[in-house]
Amino acid sequence: MMARLEKFRAFIAAQTGIALDADRYYMVDTRLLPVMRANKIALLDTLLDQAMAGTDTALTQSVIEAMLTCETFFFRDRPVFQVFREEILPEMMAARQNTRRLRIWCAAASTGQEPYSLAMILDENASVLKGWQVEIVATDISASALEIARSGFYNQFEVQRGLPVTQLLRYFVREQDRWRIAEHLRSRIEFNQLNLKKDFRYIGDFDIIFCRNVLMYFDTDTKRDILGRMSDAVADDGWLLLGATENTSGLAKDLVPDIRIPAGYRPRNHASASGRVLKMMPMRA
Repeated sequence: MMARLEKFRAFIAAQTGIALDADRYYMVDTRLLPVMRANKIALLDTLLDQAMAGTDTALTQSVIEAMLTCETFFFRDRPVFQVFREEILPEMMAARQNTRRLRIWCAAASTGQEPYSLAMILDENASVLKGWQVEIVATDISASALEIARSGFYNQFEVQRGLPVTQLLRYFVREQDRWRIAEHLRSRIEFNQLNLKKDFRYIGDFDIIFCRNVLMYFDTDTKRDILGRMSDAVADDGWLLLGATENTSGLAKDLVPDIRIPAGYRPRNHASASGRVLKMMPMRA
């Protein structure tokens, strides 16, 4: 069994970049039990063999999805959104006064709470953003998580996690036992399935990249590779925002930390933004 688990570990790493620690093999049995039941497969060994064979693509995808961690909530790590609203957004707008265009990428969007949190901030500052084209591209490897994100439906527990009541009432509509986010916010976000381990140049360049709380699951080589390609994808005066416990130490020579925000990085040769700073609406409690 251990040899098969090692093979499965290598399979998951190759497919997703996720480094499954040997001391966490218990997760394999726990997370794959629902897949076994759904496919009427009695033995874990049988499921792993069939998934790794790849002949049943739906089964293989179900196994991969089960091993993903899709933990998120609205305004997670609130100081990040505070700095985005009060410093990053005004600074980038001052630097883009001529083009009046901003592109933001949420690279590990999961079930959508992060990009929707950003969309709320942008909507609350619609007056200073009038005439601007602001794109939010939200991607994730998980097709099932993206299905939830696209639907915009969240249960009571999910909307209570990090979302102030004022924004819940302003941006959500109650539909039976769930809440659905306002259509004008949902329609402004482009959701796409994307594996960070693979080439993502086709989605273009960005002014601000959120890649939070996902690199922690990757091995060192994968982190280095992804950060290197993200440093190429972010504007020379742009921002890369990682999770609070993540850093680029020894992994990305072209990125340097910005003292204004934990896990906030700028391209090493970034040009300082200039121009007047626009006043943004304060974060709601």
